[in-house]
Parts: sequence; structure tokens; C-alpha cells
Amino acid sequence: MNICIIGDGITSLSLAKNLINKKINVHIYHKKKTYNSLNNRTIGISKNNLQFFKNEIQDIPKKNVWEIKKIEIYSDKITENKILDFKNNKDELFYMIRNDELYKLLKKDLLKKKNFQKKKIVLKNFYQKMIQDKKYDLIINCENDNPISRKYFEKKIQKDYFNIAYTAIVTHEKLKNNIAVQTFTKNGIIAYLPISNKETSVVCSLRMKKNKRFDDNEIYSLINKYNIRLNIKKISKISNFKLESSNLRNYYYKNILTFGDLLHKIHPLAGQGFNMTIRDIKILSKIIQNKINLGLQLDATIFEEFEKETKHINLIFSNGIDFIYEFFNFDRKTKDQNLVKLLKFFGKNEYLKKSIIRFADKGLNF
Repeated sequence: MNICIIGDGITSLSLAKNLINKKINVHIYHKKKTYNSLNNRTIGISKNNLQFFKNEIQDIPKKNVWEIKKIEIYSDKITENKILDFKNNKDELFYMIRNDELYKLLKKDLLKKKNFQKKKIVLKNFYQKMIQDKKYDLIINCENDNPISRKYFEKKIQKDYFNIAYTAIVTHEKLKNNIAVQTFTKNGIIAYLPISNKETSVVCSLRMKKNKRFDDNEIYSLINKYNIRLNIKKISKISNFKLESSNLRNYYYKNILTFGDLLHKIHPLAGQGFNMTIRDIKILSKIIQNKINLGLQLDATIFEEFEKETKHINLIFSNGIDFIYEFFNFDRKTKDQNLVKLLKFFGKNEYLKKSIIRFADKGLNF
């Protein structure tokens, strides 16, 4: 069984590692290396997903993950105290890891495997030739902009938030740093996500000003303005990317499956983007393993089954995240404090908060 994966990101490497663990031959093709651009990017992984990742994809050393025990939500409309908090007295809520560290861990382990190859795309007609040659039983595309994406996977439900995400790593004085802080401001959302006792990842998801982006000095100023816990020493170089949501209408074409952000892209306010992808890997892995256990051929019926099992769940989950964004976006446009006070009132309901924690941990399968 030979599977081709197109793309060189964390998603493609994670999927490849899961398949390699099943003794499947996997070849990754990519246009260029990506990890150098991920130095100040981080991801949050829920407890349930991290357990699956360690068991079924790649063990992650304890030194590479940072525990988040509490989340505090603030609004600049009510400055005296937080409007919401989430915590689990018995356990961590989620874990933070640097993108580049996870990429390097996956790549290092994959390159040791005999049933794995990684090749750079050099031929202009590579995509067409790969499909025509029928060298691979299954093809999984994790690359956003290529002839396969444009030809077979253009139809999607798409929304432009007119937001830009600005990311940086803040170096600060040492402290017990296990509380994630998120503040909803008139400009957008600013999240402080601890990654060590001396470093915190900051993500500013900000609405464009008259179709113009914020410059670095403005971002530095906002990071300092809404910081409530850190004695900041240094802020790294700012990276940025455009924010939009999308849900693909068709997940596969014949023996080609689209995967990762190409299937579903969401606003980062809840930190669920990569968590959705891990849940997809979990379901795809289960379908493939069932076929192997029954001695059945691994063919395109896997993709049909995968779409049936995940498409409606991913759409509902994506719409849920979009609803949260629109709630706070509407509140941002109003001058009164009623919506924030209402949220603060509901935040006193412990059962509701526990349900939200379970939702963030396990998605719609909790």
C-alpha cells in the first residue's frame, strides 16, 4: 500500500507518522520548507487530543509541552475584573507547544523510517504526472495552492473576517505561568498563551483599520497595554496572516482526499484549528485500521466513509466558533455593557462552564 501526501506542514507530517505507524508506505512531496517561518507560532492542544497524539502519532517529551491550568477572559468594557474563567481543579485544560519544535520532532522520527520518503517537487507538471502515473493507491493533499486544490476542491463555504492575526513571543521575568489570558478589545482579540515560565506567545486577532494593517509599533503598544501579568523584557519580531473561515463542500475526488486547513479553516479565538485536524486524523486512522483488521483493500472508499463521518460535525463545530466570534464582534460595535454583563452572569454557572471545557477538549464527540 502506497500513499502520497502533498505538503510539508505539521498536518502532513502528523498524518504521515500515523500512517507509518500502521506499516503503510508514505511518500511526502513538498514545494518548499515551512518550519523556518514558524519560529514565533504556537499551537494549543487539548488534553484528549494530546493523549491521542502521543499514543497514535508521536510521543512528545514533557519539556516540549507547557501546561495551561486556567483561562481568564476579559473585556476592555469592564476593566475592574474578568468576565469569565475556566479551570479544572483536577487537571490541565490544554497544552501549548511551539510549531517549529513539533515540526522538528515529527521530521526527525519520520526520516528514520524505512517506509517513508520525503521529496521536494521540482517538475512543473508534477501534479498531473503523479495522477496519471497511478503510482499511489491514495493521494492526500495538504497543500493549499496547487493544481489539485484549484481543479478539484474549489467549492467551499467561505467567510472573510477582515481580520489579521499578529503573532509574537514575549520574553518576561520568571513567574508561575500557567494562566492563559484573552481580552476582547475594541480592535479585536488579544490572547496571552504561556509557553514557559519566562516566555508567552501572544496572538492579536485584529480588525483591519480602513483596509490597512497595524504596523509593528502599534502591535507592540497593544501587547503592552492589555498585559496584566507579565513584566515584559522583550517582544520578538511580529508575524502576521489573514483570517478567514471556510468549509469545503467535497472532501475527496476519486482517490484524492483534501486534508487539514483545506477542509476547514476557523477563527483562532478558541484555539481549535489544529485540534479539529487531530480529530480528523483520529477518525481517518480508525477507518483505515478497521479495514486493515478485516483484511480489506485500502482504497477510495476510505475517503467516502471519512467524509460521511466528519463533514457534518466539522461544519457544526466551525459554525459554533463563528457564532462566538460574531457575539463578541457585535458586542465590540455597541457602547453599552449589557452583553458582557450577561456573559459574566452565565459565567457563574459551573455546569455550563464544565460543558464548554468538555466541548473544547473533545469537540462534538464528548
